[in-house]
Amino acid sequence: MKHLFIVNPIAGGRDATGEVRAKVEAAFADRADEFEVYVTKAPMDAPEKIRAEAERCDHLRVYACGGDGTFNECVCGAALRENVAVCPFPTGTGNDFCRMFGEEKDAFRDLDALLRGWEHSIDLIDCNGRWCDNIASVGIDARIGCDVHKYSKLPLIGGAAGYVVSLVVNFFKGLCSQMRIRVGDEYRAEGRHTLVCACNGRFYGGGFNPSLDARPDDGELDIFVVDKVNLLQAAGAIGKYSSGRSDELPELIRHFRGTEVEITLDKPDVVNIDGEAMVTDRVVFRLVPGAAKLLVPATLHFFDDRRPVET
Repeated sequence: MKHLFIVNPIAGGRDATGEVRAKVEAAFADRADEFEVYVTKAPMDAPEKIRAEAERCDHLRVYACGGDGTFNECVCGAALRENVAVCPFPTGTGNDFCRMFGEEKDAFRDLDALLRGWEHSIDLIDCNGRWCDNIASVGIDARIGCDVHKYSKLPLIGGAAGYVVSLVVNFFKGLCSQMRIRVGDEYRAEGRHTLVCACNGRFYGGGFNPSLDARPDDGELDIFVVDKVNLLQAAGAIGKYSSGRSDELPELIRHFRGTEVEITLDKPDVVNIDGEAMVTDRVVFRLVPGAAKLLVPATLHFFDDRRPVET
């Protein structure tokens, strides 16, 4: 078995390569398994490295050392490969995929627990050929998330302030987009909508939590369609949507469980894929059950009902 640590040197605005390398070398001082710390050189470098290593290894475990974007890239390299398991090993302050596990989220920061972990199949979302492990969306939330990076680089603005500035700017640009929406065979609509979201996980955008019980191994997506809202309705609708209370506004927020949603826009717009941006005028979010293997920390109990029985 080989353990591959993928380090994104710019994740979270700091280079954690030295910190990761020190932890890994200490952990493997008394272990016989092969390991490598690989520092990415460019966007989407990680998937190519993982695919190359998977071709030569019987069994590969990949640790995404960074944030959600780093984990997404590692998932893209591990998807549909039976001999590869992947997990987040966060080096920054936040990781939306890990937040799904509540008080147990920091188990993914415990390298010893990861090295003693077990492998569990999880679902992924195919987004026009790009893999998504957590949440994909189209609309005001995707535009806000995309612009955060732009405003966070301005003097005196950073972190949470970048979200606030992006939120205000995008509110004045317009809350809604013209969309044609199909949720499986269950629902079709055409008109102006605020957003459409497909949840394999629970948290995104630094705090939005539209689904309180989504899980990445249940063979279903939680799909939310937020109808057109005006400025007076926006705060209430987005507040309830972002806190998992969409059922309190059924006239504005529709909730479905399914495996596919198609959105067609009247012009290209931003699509959010685990916090990364894709620009297109048509996207299909399609669930692929068991498309990846997650390395589950030994101390995490979230998946206990599916944990293999030890012999």
